[in-house]
Amino acid sequence: MKKTLLGLLAASMMSATALAADIKPAIIYDLGGKFDKSFNEAAYNGAEKFKAESGIAYREFEIANDAQREQALRRFAGDGNNPIVMAGFSWAAALEKVSAEYPDIKFAIIDMVVDKPNVKSVVFKEQEGSYLVGLLAGLASKTKTVSFVGGMDIPLIHKFSCGYIGGAKAAGPDIKVLEAFTGTTPDAWNDPVKGGEIAKSQIDQGSDVVYHAAGGTGVGVLQAAADAGKLGIGVDSNQNMLQPGKVLTSMLKRVDVAVYDAFTSAKNDTFAFGISNLGLKEDGVGYAVDDNNKALITPEMQAAVDKAKADIIAGTIQVHDYMTDEACPY
Repeated sequence: MKKTLLGLLAASMMSATALAADIKPAIIYDLGGKFDKSFNEAAYNGAEKFKAESGIAYREFEIANDAQREQALRRFAGDGNNPIVMAGFSWAAALEKVSAEYPDIKFAIIDMVVDKPNVKSVVFKEQEGSYLVGLLAGLASKTKTVSFVGGMDIPLIHKFSCGYIGGAKAAGPDIKVLEAFTGTTPDAWNDPVKGGEIAKSQIDQGSDVVYHAAGGTGVGVLQAAADAGKLGIGVDSNQNMLQPGKVLTSMLKRVDVAVYDAFTSAKNDTFAFGISNLGLKEDGVGYAVDDNNKALITPEMQAAVDKAKADIIAGTIQVHDYMTDEACPY
């Protein structure tokens, strides 16, 4: 009997080892690097959480230019990495090609829809989280002028901006919102100097709360706001600690959860293909309150944002999605 139990235990351990060996997760970051304090770093944090909990290592790669996308993706797939997660919409073209060549590999892309049978597409309702931080900005503003600094001038980033404008104007019809973008190429995600210059220009025009959706460029935006004695708003990751007491809040986009879930579901053989669209209801977006910023959020502001969140989840407030018509009605 004892030998039988030992044999079953050994078989169980071998099965668990075999299962782990079958999972060779990988993640490829977008331009800006995994330590951008924003989008890529959120993806990295999700991968790290999976590794810590499962004990399974993952492979990773930081591209230096767009020309590396297809090459990196094909190399990972050819090496048998599975699943492979790509952080960023710019991976779509490479994924269209490579996923067809490797039908048995599970792929996941964040921020874009790729309609392939072996691809999971994770997108977010950024407009909902941006509405909430816009409301907080409008309520916190003393000048009644707030602003937005986007990274690359593309519809996805206008989605952030439009939601922010809607929330700010919900705080009062007299709120003015300034808007600018860093550039039209991928370099726009990693230019903190230019981000700071744009923020300074907006502050000179009266803005006292500046929200960025600009990846690594946003570090310069938050620095410029803090240097001028104004408030910044972070994005994707919790960036409140970058300028303690000078970041009103951060719009959280749970890229970390998307990566963690992709790896975990593959490990558990529950990986689901198709589209996941995550908003406030799904806890896919939100805003950050911690010791670095809680003194900046008054009880009245908290009550207002709590009500707006509940109303958005209930459908009482419909936040416009710029991607549906490439227009912003606010």
